[in-house]
Amino acid sequence: MSNAPWPPGAATAIGSMPGTDPFEAATVVVGELPDLPHLPEVPGRGLGTDIVGRAAGLLVDIAVEVVPSGYRVTARPGADHRRTVDHLRRDLDAFEQAIEQAGTRPPLVKVQVAGPWTLTSEVELPRGHRVLSDPGALREFTESLAEGLRGHVAEVRKRTGADVVVQFDEPSLPAVLAGALPTPSKLGTVRAVAEPDARDTLAELVSAAHDATGRPVVVHCCAPRPPVALIRDAGADAIALDATLLDGTPAVLTDQLGEAFDGGCVLFLGLVPSVEPALPPTLEGLARPALDLVDRLGFPRSLLAERAVPTPTCGLSGASAAWARRALALARDLGKGFVEPPESW
Repeated sequence: MSNAPWPPGAATAIGSMPGTDPFEAATVVVGELPDLPHLPEVPGRGLGTDIVGRAAGLLVDIAVEVVPSGYRVTARPGADHRRTVDHLRRDLDAFEQAIEQAGTRPPLVKVQVAGPWTLTSEVELPRGHRVLSDPGALREFTESLAEGLRGHVAEVRKRTGADVVVQFDEPSLPAVLAGALPTPSKLGTVRAVAEPDARDTLAELVSAAHDATGRPVVVHCCAPRPPVALIRDAGADAIALDATLLDGTPAVLTDQLGEAFDGGCVLFLGLVPSVEPALPPTLEGLARPALDLVDRLGFPRSLLAERAVPTPTCGLSGASAAWARRALALARDLGKGFVEPPESW
């Protein structure tokens, strides 16, 4: 991964942007993140534009509808499913337009999709149980998402003329592994998924993304203790995490991060607050978790230029429009700092 397809010091973002205008979001992303822009998610528009709804819209031959508890499998596509698909089409239109307006086409773009465990933990079967609790349904969803992802990547590549990097968002993975998801009755929890099973299912999607793009695959988990070893074993080339939560991590996680870094894994380090902080941040203060991490792992700081990609700590849907733009600019400045560190670092 030292030959990552993005240039040293590239920066990107996790996915979501504030507001309800996909063109405005895309314009900001393309302008502020020229080396690795991402197809923005704009969940402020409501159900169907959130992480789960967008992934459900990619499913092939599986339809979902909105119910009071969230999303549920339905026999045939209805208004909810069509609305989700339409939102994604508008996002692609806006992204294509923003790139054309910028006048220079990026060589590489990133797309985000809910990973298999987050998707199947948040979608219900007709009787109310989570999809992941039914092995047959889990298998169908995994295969359907892989097929839909291949089509999505082809569409993004056709519209942008760029190669595509896929990021799987797995915020629910730690809860899945811990058996912490409540049952429909709320009186119990769904049985924990064994790590080998979780790894194998995630690996199937990572492999599908590799086949579709020929590029590195990123897995994002913003939990305080992301399952780094499992993600690496599933074949991910890069792991996106909130680096501001790593202070005081147990030795086992530090060891896993060190092994990942040593093995060539790229770390997408969440360093810029996802909402505006009370005090204006300094670039050195934002970089500190990254600098401390490589110091603790025993690697030279110069390795950050090729093995780290700065990002906001998580999605920016809760930020103001002004802070979202500023956050992306700060991430870009951090990337430049990784390549040519200021004397104060």
